[in-house]
Amino acid sequence: MQAVIVTGLSGAGKTQAIICLEDMGYYCIDNMPPALIKNFIGLAMREKSRTERAAFVMDVRGGEFFSDIESCLADLRNMGVSYKLVFLEASDEALIRRFNETRRAHPLSGSFSTGIGIQKEREALEGIRGIADFIIDTSNMKSMRLREEIKQIFAGADEVAGFTVNIESFGFKNGIPLDADMVLDVRFIPNPYYVATLKKLTGNNKKVRQYVMKFPESKSFVKKVDELVNDMIPCFIREGKHHLNIAFGCTGGQHRSVAMANEFSEMFNAQGKRTIAEHRDI
Repeated sequence: MQAVIVTGLSGAGKTQAIICLEDMGYYCIDNMPPALIKNFIGLAMREKSRTERAAFVMDVRGGEFFSDIESCLADLRNMGVSYKLVFLEASDEALIRRFNETRRAHPLSGSFSTGIGIQKEREALEGIRGIADFIIDTSNMKSMRLREEIKQIFAGADEVAGFTVNIESFGFKNGIPLDADMVLDVRFIPNPYYVATLKKLTGNNKKVRQYVMKFPESKSFVKKVDELVNDMIPCFIREGKHHLNIAFGCTGGQHRSVAMANEFSEMFNAQGKRTIAEHRDI
């Protein structure tokens, strides 16, 4: 189990950081009371849970609960959980400007000015800042730059593993999926619909899939698309994209497209990719 704790000054970019981590495959919770993290981690570490990475935003919005953060970190260490603490900060001028632009009050300002609230928060967070693994100053950062910083810290093989390939089968007669990034037409493959024993089955049936995949053109297609997708994924990640929607289409969306979608789903899963398969027209 891997955990990321995001904390820091209000207005310094914690929301953007947690969005980036969510895109990278982390299970994310905002404004989490520190005392509850131990229970959540215990739940996530149960045998049937598939949650391997989690990220939490904890800050002064938690009020008196936030004071438990150091004991929370001690609990994580005792549980054998690997965690990183990220602290975001910015200059007073940058924070005041951001609060003015959003017309929101600082959580500690009360009836006083934003500047006083910021000063109170700096004092309250001084201890936790001292034990942070990473301190990021966002004074002159735009959202995209902060996301790049987060990705550089937690990227590498984990980032590729966090990339999701959504695979969908469909029938052209019912229209092309609107959310598809890639539409691949498999109507060049001989149609099982015209084989009497296969006509009433679908591509989820082993016999139909064997029929679809036995042709040389099918095998060549799989090899070339596999190479293309694997070449594209690092480029998509570099551009800040964390999922790819691939749609395989045949005439009715019952045989060839379903069999091909299942073929790629199993292949990408075997390669360690996060893959979700859906058959729209079955």
